[in-house]
Amino acid sequence: MRGGAAAVKSGSRPPWLGLGAAVWLQVTGGGSSTFALYSHALKVALGADQRRLALLGVACDVGENLGLLPGVLCNRLHPALLLLIGAGACLLGYGTAWLLVSGAAPALPYWLIWFALCLAANGGAWLATAVLVTNMRNFPLSRGAVAGILKGYSGLSAAVYTELYTGVLRDSPTSLLLLLTLGVPAICFLTMYFVRPCEPSLVETNAEQVHFMFAQMASVLLGVYLVGATVLDHVVTLNNIINYSLVAIMVLLLFAPLAIPLKMTLFPRRKGPSESSECSDNGHTEPLLPSSSESNLGNFEEYDSMDIDILLAEGEGAIKPKRRRPRRGEDFRFREAILKADFWLLFAIYFVGVGAGITVLNNLAQIGIAAGAVDTTISLSIFSFCNFFGRLGGGAVSEYLVRARTLPRSVLIICTQVVMIITYLLFSLGLRATLYVSVALLGICYGVQFSVIISISSELFGLKHFGKIYNFIALANPVGAFLFNTLTGYVYDLEVERQKAGMVDTDIACHGPNCFRLTFYVLSGAACLGTLLSTVLTVRVRPVYQMLYAGGSFSQPRSSAH
Repeated sequence: MRGGAAAVKSGSRPPWLGLGAAVWLQVTGGGSSTFALYSHALKVALGADQRRLALLGVACDVGENLGLLPGVLCNRLHPALLLLIGAGACLLGYGTAWLLVSGAAPALPYWLIWFALCLAANGGAWLATAVLVTNMRNFPLSRGAVAGILKGYSGLSAAVYTELYTGVLRDSPTSLLLLLTLGVPAICFLTMYFVRPCEPSLVETNAEQVHFMFAQMASVLLGVYLVGATVLDHVVTLNNIINYSLVAIMVLLLFAPLAIPLKMTLFPRRKGPSESSECSDNGHTEPLLPSSSESNLGNFEEYDSMDIDILLAEGEGAIKPKRRRPRRGEDFRFREAILKADFWLLFAIYFVGVGAGITVLNNLAQIGIAAGAVDTTISLSIFSFCNFFGRLGGGAVSEYLVRARTLPRSVLIICTQVVMIITYLLFSLGLRATLYVSVALLGICYGVQFSVIISISSELFGLKHFGKIYNFIALANPVGAFLFNTLTGYVYDLEVERQKAGMVDTDIACHGPNCFRLTFYVLSGAACLGTLLSTVLTVRVRPVYQMLYAGGSFSQPRSSAH
């Protein structure tokens, strides 16, 4: 069932219109990635130490990846209802944090703020599930490209909010939280009509490839622009007119993916005979798949007389047909997927790679201060752009690997884990000169793993229960973040106490490489483990990818097609 009882929209334009709307939802729903911009304000308002602040970052990770419920409901509810629930969660969660930071409700307890941030980030999980599952099903033959584009724009979320933070909100954490409180629900209401199930095309065309390339190039242009605007704001003092102009250009670039359905409307393309199975704009569609009777007749000669008797008995209800266990590449039920070693290998890889990466992101403000870089916005903007570049590039490069070389997408994960080993050692130096390079490398590696694991899980276990399966794998993120953040906060606070011993100083920040050195040594060791696990997974799934992409394009298994 796709989106509950919702009617499936036919035509070639609605899927692209939904993808354009999904871009806005992915950008606005990534508010949890801006934690570094308002974390210090929360720390001051609560009077918390670094360990308690790190746990607030974990709350964002838990909420963002606690997507089992939306994963279950995405097969039963229309995507608009999922977006409505997500909007309500963001309104309540970010609204509570705004009450604390603004001083409107200064007596709010720590546990309530932890729950509020978890709820707000979970709103983003509802939004992400609605748009990702819907668009992956609307474009089943281009999963890598879709995952790369959507997760790429999600990765740009921090840079978009940073541009608004510096250009319009005047570096005010209070104003940023108010924007998140009201802005996310507003975007949900404006776009929810367009995110809907559509009839997928099961024939690849050159026009579709050009459209995906345009969407990818538009997102790259937006990413480059955001980094340039952030750096410009720190090099030159800009007046209000220039700041608002920069934000207006950013908004126009966010509208770029909607140029695809607009072009299809203004310049409709006549379809050739080879594209008869695609969706038509007048609502008429040819059968996408052969009926069960046709497919059975095609293979009828393969059965002997006993097989025919059994088939007839099953058809008359005399014998209950026995369900064959799915093979990798077919549609798995959730309880079938969790029995597979590949599932838990993906979980462990996600735990090590993404869980460690989000730990650095949550502590980016304190890492910068320790290295002598007080301003967090440049580091966050660089991480956001490189995270986006990794997500988009991970989808595009992995698509090339599977189509041209029939290599598993997990080959990219091996490469990123090796780079992360070196990156964490660079971080451990605690030098301002290497800080931005380390942040950039980590952002790329983090982004690649994020998008590639989405595509891998859909290819190994199918799209029918993809929402539930992927959201369970995503739980590895907060589990890893909790463990690594706990270590980070403990080591940081010990160093703060050592530095402040015998001194009368109200500064609660830690300075120098010792603040995070042990943490980064541990993360580097974890990346070594991730490299080993990724290699094992690659060896295991190589035959699956040789089967799925033997002809140079995705070949959907028969049992998954029904």
